[in-house]
Amino acid sequence: MAENLLPLAEADPQRAAIIDEFAELTRAQLNARVNQLVHGLREAGLAPGDTVALLCDNRHEYFETVAAIGCASWVLVPLNWHFTPGELAYILEDSGAKVLLADAAFSDLAVATAAESPGVEIKVMFGGAPAPGFVDYEELLAGSPSTEPEDQSSGAYLFYTSGTTGRPKGVSSTAFATGQPLAVRNVMLEGLAGLFQMPREGAVLVNAPLYHGGPFLYSHLAAALGATVVARRRFDAAETLRLIDEHRITTAYFVPTHFVRLLKVDEETRKAFDGSSLKAVYHTAAPCPPQVKRQMLEWWGPVIHELYAATETGALGTFVTGAEWLAKPGTVGKAMPVVEILIIGEDGQRLGPGEEGQIYIKNLLGGDFEYKGAPEKTAEAHLEPGVMTVGDVGYLDEDGYLFLCDRKIDMVISGGVNIYPAEIEAVLVTHPAVADAAVFGVPNEEFGEEVKAVVELAPGHEASDDLARELVGFARRHLAGYKVPRSVDFSAGLPRTPTGKLLKRELRDPFWAGRERVI
Repeated sequence: MAENLLPLAEADPQRAAIIDEFAELTRAQLNARVNQLVHGLREAGLAPGDTVALLCDNRHEYFETVAAIGCASWVLVPLNWHFTPGELAYILEDSGAKVLLADAAFSDLAVATAAESPGVEIKVMFGGAPAPGFVDYEELLAGSPSTEPEDQSSGAYLFYTSGTTGRPKGVSSTAFATGQPLAVRNVMLEGLAGLFQMPREGAVLVNAPLYHGGPFLYSHLAAALGATVVARRRFDAAETLRLIDEHRITTAYFVPTHFVRLLKVDEETRKAFDGSSLKAVYHTAAPCPPQVKRQMLEWWGPVIHELYAATETGALGTFVTGAEWLAKPGTVGKAMPVVEILIIGEDGQRLGPGEEGQIYIKNLLGGDFEYKGAPEKTAEAHLEPGVMTVGDVGYLDEDGYLFLCDRKIDMVISGGVNIYPAEIEAVLVTHPAVADAAVFGVPNEEFGEEVKAVVELAPGHEASDDLARELVGFARRHLAGYKVPRSVDFSAGLPRTPTGKLLKRELRDPFWAGRERVI
């Protein structure tokens, strides 16, 4: 993206490009630093098509790395810093990462991960003193020229999603291939911006983790259109309102949990908020309770838009503006012009308006995806080439608006984060007191869902509060923190079919009884 950054830098070199908690970079400074990073990594031995893993919080080095990837024909793997060293090491090995760029805030995690990743040849750290074995990021830049690199072409992105079998899966999309002319990538970015009705210039606020596809997409797309990026490492409702007014934010990204917290700010803070600069606010990742969205629209006006899509679909799916949603409450929108939404019944046949079935998204541009190294999982997610599903169930109304009903797979979405119960169950059953385990989502007013575990004890063990706490601690030692069950119940026996299939709905449904939604 250096060739893409140059016109912005030449047009207004002193305009702020990125403002985070550590620095404020002008467009000229950002362009120079991106060029230095490209030269530095090339000099260190990185070749076109090689993979760079990035373990980083929301700070300017994240955007510098993405821009460098975008023009040097490398592959970026964003890493979830909630993962354990073992989980991260698996991703590094599976992706073939040759470079690990790490935030010093996660120094211990980076060092432990690198120790289990012999394939990583180049280790770089920023944001503090580099750990042993890591090169200092600023020294790498200082020793490299800021001139425009030769042979620029587009990079690609490989996002890893938590796997239902306990291993993360790399989602490789045909929409993002290395080596494309940057002009082709620019057309794609302009097209996406048009589909999302995204404003040009202005300022974009991002305070959700950039290793997630939603904040990654919207912040980088807005930046490509010339917006100033205002980045924060954590979401704070009162600070968010202050930042919107202080920086005249035009574009922002949130998940429904953020809306819940914003609605809970004190009356004085709420009255002090102006918000007139906002032109487009986007939310994705989890179903938003209708009453929450209605209150946000009443407060901020019809600038709140929603996207229903997934990493697998290349950010293509359905889209609904705030005004449309008010006319069709609860919808996640109509199909974008470049896709078709299909509702498929259990018999494999297409269903009509009002009929509930599995949701498939057909890419009309011929785009597709695969789970890296998992052809069987790739096949399960496809009805046919270019027609994919993430396992949700819903229906189309007579006007073509999509409504979500349930989730066919058992995924839990807590605060916009995907959590797969099978991975947690696989850990719990290794505890000597556990004979069987079921994990599922139960209602949480702030996060939408929270993780609950129900376990069947092995002979010789008795249910107790102490054992429940022990199981939570056991899970915490083996899993990222957000995957750990918030509560543990005990059962004399878990419901299973004669073939061994766990009837999880029998456990889950009582917790959702009487509610408008079941996800």
